[in-house]
Amino acid sequence: MKLTSFTVALSLAASPLAAADEMTVLLDWFVNPNHGPIIIAQEKGFFADQDLDVTAIAPADPSDPPKLVAAGKADLAISYQPQLHLQIHEGLPLKRVGTLVATPLNCLLALADGPIKSPADLAGKKVGFSVGGVEEAVLGAILRHNGVAPDDVELVNVNWSLSPSLMSGQVDAVIGAFRNFELNQMKIEDIKGTCFFVEEEGLPSYDELIYVANSDSMDKDMIARFLAATEQATQYIVNNPEESWAVFSGTSAELQDELNALAWADTIPRFALRPAAMDAGRYAAFEAFLNEAGLIPSQNPVSQIAIDVTAD
Repeated sequence: MKLTSFTVALSLAASPLAAADEMTVLLDWFVNPNHGPIIIAQEKGFFADQDLDVTAIAPADPSDPPKLVAAGKADLAISYQPQLHLQIHEGLPLKRVGTLVATPLNCLLALADGPIKSPADLAGKKVGFSVGGVEEAVLGAILRHNGVAPDDVELVNVNWSLSPSLMSGQVDAVIGAFRNFELNQMKIEDIKGTCFFVEEEGLPSYDELIYVANSDSMDKDMIARFLAATEQATQYIVNNPEESWAVFSGTSAELQDELNALAWADTIPRFALRPAAMDAGRYAAFEAFLNEAGLIPSQNPVSQIAIDVTAD
């Protein structure tokens, strides 16, 4: 997803009379509608109600947030379920502690009037990506499902510039495009895109955006209060879509455009209504899938991957 520039650090600090617990959350991207529950929780005072003083930080590199949490530099990071499985096997001390977006958003995006009519057409072509590791793994699974060897595709790191690199012809397709953003961005430019949905191309369904914490040093009580505040914010968004959009977009002039308005409406049905709740079967199935695909050497038990902090 490509957005215009935004301030690197967004202060979500409340001003309660008593000192609140300070909490740092690393975003996965620039502030955008996917982060709606976090912004609404601040603007409506839900963090303050939980005695939290939250600072959200947008990354310079979208691959960095989980690594920084693993290094003890922040309390939470927004990340991706597929990435979490891979990074745990790499030895990073991370666990899923909550869900932000509970359905896949990722898709393999190509031009509707271009030569890519199915992922099988990507042999010998260029595919852009932004997040190393996770998107390469997802693309590899899609290619194998369609009879294409991953080595037959040239990967190009386009960083933030997914749909622009596709529209300009720099690449033939992009992986990591979010169906609530890139399709709308191309629509605004009067260019039609085709999304090959990952869950229809050989991958089991998964949580798109999750909150990850350091498995060795996490503060479960503080995280539980954070999730309670964002659950309240999600309920407000679902019950009041227009009012919540006004609150969200009112935090920055850069959010007040057609792309973000369209993305807001498309994202609301995908927010996790119970962010603390965990589907153990979903995490077990994805771990098994990665192992069977040869992307991880063994299968970890779900308890090493994800927890419900409110149940412990």
